[in-house]
Amino acid sequence: MKTKIYAAIVASLIALAGLPTSASAQAAEPQYDLVIRHGKIVDGTGNPWFYGDVAVKGDRIVSVERTVAGTGKREIDAHGLVVAPGFFDSHVHSDETLLVDGNAQSKIRQGVTTEILGESASMGPYKGKLQPRTVTFGQGQEAQIVTLGDYFKTVERAGISDNVASYVGMDQVWECVMGPGQQFARPSAADMKAMKELVAEAMNDGALGLSSILMFWPLTQDLTNDMVELCSVVHQYGGLFATHHHDEGAGIIASLKQVMEVAERADVPLDIIHIKIADQALWGQMDTVVAMINDARRRGLNFQANIYPYTRGNNSLGSIIPPWAHEGGREKMIARLKDPALHERLKKDIENGLPDWYNHYIAVGKDWSRMLVSADNPYTGMTMDQVIAKISAGKTPKPDPLDILFDLLIEYGDVGIVYAHHSEADMNLALSQPWCSICSDGSALAIEGPLAKGHPHPRSFGSNPRVLGVYVRERALLTLEDAVRKMTSLSATKVGIRDRGLLQAGLYADITIFDPDRVIDKATYEEPRQYPEGIPYVIVNGQVVIDKGIHTGARPGRALRHQVSLN
Repeated sequence: MKTKIYAAIVASLIALAGLPTSASAQAAEPQYDLVIRHGKIVDGTGNPWFYGDVAVKGDRIVSVERTVAGTGKREIDAHGLVVAPGFFDSHVHSDETLLVDGNAQSKIRQGVTTEILGESASMGPYKGKLQPRTVTFGQGQEAQIVTLGDYFKTVERAGISDNVASYVGMDQVWECVMGPGQQFARPSAADMKAMKELVAEAMNDGALGLSSILMFWPLTQDLTNDMVELCSVVHQYGGLFATHHHDEGAGIIASLKQVMEVAERADVPLDIIHIKIADQALWGQMDTVVAMINDARRRGLNFQANIYPYTRGNNSLGSIIPPWAHEGGREKMIARLKDPALHERLKKDIENGLPDWYNHYIAVGKDWSRMLVSADNPYTGMTMDQVIAKISAGKTPKPDPLDILFDLLIEYGDVGIVYAHHSEADMNLALSQPWCSICSDGSALAIEGPLAKGHPHPRSFGSNPRVLGVYVRERALLTLEDAVRKMTSLSATKVGIRDRGLLQAGLYADITIFDPDRVIDKATYEEPRQYPEGIPYVIVNGQVVIDKGIHTGARPGRALRHQVSLN
């Protein structure tokens, strides 16, 4: 009897003291792996922000509430910070750099948790007239890639810090069937059947759709019917047609009409890759392009675009060489550049242009100072006028700049160039459209290690924080909520990824936490290898990858395969 009385007294004292009983101690065990507290929730829908908490268990978001009851094994105080879905980079070139270094430093530090790969030259298939490709990753490990599915398995095996998804490239399937450097060749009915089978295989492997880059394609061909044929396969699988149309200059209207016709005839959604008017003679005409897309949307066509928040693009010196000189591939082009008998024709075409050819030299007003060398060579970081002056120094007579251009291409094979070719006003108009998502057109790079070579475009390091710091905070072109929507759910929805892009219970826990008062890009054209500021936490599939601004080394990223929905 005394024992029971003592037990009751002890229980009463424990209760009065607020100490846990065995039952309450059990209840106090953390229910979640992670809870983010007191943040300004911008959920990716475009709806107004609210203060609240986000709870994560495993790789999923389990609760988004004003106050989440219970505790987490880890809790992050997000007071004064914005909690948003992880950002999508809707057009990138990280296909190979992620195998070199899966930490994806320049992307994950921007808050990017998913990269969309595969512009025309995708990492698979390698079949037919393209030999299977052997890639190296990690500590000298090797893998053979035959299909796009093989690449997905390889990148997951290598380990990546962010997620990836990919299109299958039109160049890729074309070269598998027609052979490398055979863009001038015409496919037979059997060739087209083989290409369509490759597209179907890639769609079954998880490709988002078909991607093309038409500006390098020979202008002697009308590829409209070919693209319709290939996109008809994409239609069957519920995929998307993403395209870099062939002319961003004088022929932009006809070029856009072509890809719009392809998408409409094949009945597939269209995403125009990094929309721009990249020819100073046409600056101010973005309203015409916007009207074309809006008119199509009013007719019920799902046409959209993406954009990077800069007025310079990245291409190569080789793009200044007229299309006929590219026939047969790079080696044949180099042979033509070495042939003095062809120089007069080359120079005439470069100086005067050709019908339907987008000529970067003319687009920048034939101004060599608006071409910045981004390739890894002795002229890295110099503008072409500086390169020409350096090579010409002490020579009499002074060499023709176009001869210097030919010599550079002969010596280095190709030279990456940042071209200053479009305007801020045109870019702002496109950026503000509700159907225009955010991309970088860059790669996952780093400030040290094997990915710290060359002089890249700053967009690889700064696109997303530039949108938030410049176009939301400083210039108020976009609201915070709409900018986040453009970087999250807009991109996710257009490519058919339904389980990411929102802060919503049941979706994967890809989360970016940033300081709206400090977030900004630091990368410049002069000093591009600088990480942004103001993004202290990035979470991928429930794991913290950026923790108080430091990369944890975690590689929880996955290959996101499009879910096939046969029509």
